[in-house]
Amino acid sequence: MIDLHTHSNFSDGTDSPTTLLSKAMAHGLTTIALTDHDTVAGWDEAIAHLRPGLELVLGSEISCQTHDGISVHMLGLLFDRSNPELMEMMSATRENRYTRMSKIIEKLNAANYEITLEDVLAELSDGATLGRPHLADALVTKGYMKSRDQVFAEILHNDSPFYVSHYSPTPEEAIARVKAAGGVAVMAHPMSSLRSRVVSPESFAAYVDAGLDGIEVFHRDHTLENRERLLSIAAELDLVVTGSSDYHGNGKLNLLGENTTDPEEFAKLEARADARRVVTRA
Repeated sequence: MIDLHTHSNFSDGTDSPTTLLSKAMAHGLTTIALTDHDTVAGWDEAIAHLRPGLELVLGSEISCQTHDGISVHMLGLLFDRSNPELMEMMSATRENRYTRMSKIIEKLNAANYEITLEDVLAELSDGATLGRPHLADALVTKGYMKSRDQVFAEILHNDSPFYVSHYSPTPEEAIARVKAAGGVAVMAHPMSSLRSRVVSPESFAAYVDAGLDGIEVFHRDHTLENRERLLSIAAELDLVVTGSSDYHGNGKLNLLGENTTDPEEFAKLEARADARRVVTRA
């Protein structure tokens, strides 16, 4: 089984890369991608603790935004992390997260939520990418809510008065940087209306022109109708079809391997990278 979208505690997941890999093997996965938000900080630990029988695909879920403000997540996989332009882009996105978090906290304070940036940072693992899930965890710790899911449902969703937009590259920019680094670009959960507004089906042609390689079709946030529409788009535009769990550990229902990628599709995807970068142990 191939799962091409997971997170560790180097972004907003709760498992260390070591624990994530152990769970992947226990769930019968044969290939797993580590795709923390806007960072490659967990790669070295994952590589060091990889065991025979499991293949590791290294990547990152890159936060993007269209010109009209629609949030898009782009999975960059199998790229060369020594590429300076790609690393600089992700670094700029991470740094902006602190400014954004401070603005959200100001709004919460004005609404009588007693929370500080220090409270939020206390929820991060060393080297982790800051995100709203850490704010949710801090609110749970402070006793305002019972779970991450409740926080997002009630006060941290994208249409709430506490939402603050942030710097992100456009999807086309992210795709170009990933491709220049020798990797492949797959749009994550593109029709997940549970998250926010979604891009129109007509926009995919422009992303293909920029170098898009695939679409994450099989995802728990996609309805059957969404999946059928995306399969049609993939066939029309010659895009690789992927499936994945978007696993985060505790606090989210997503289970490792609940959606997977067909081996033939993964072979096509890997062939689009400029070098073989899947990590294995003999």
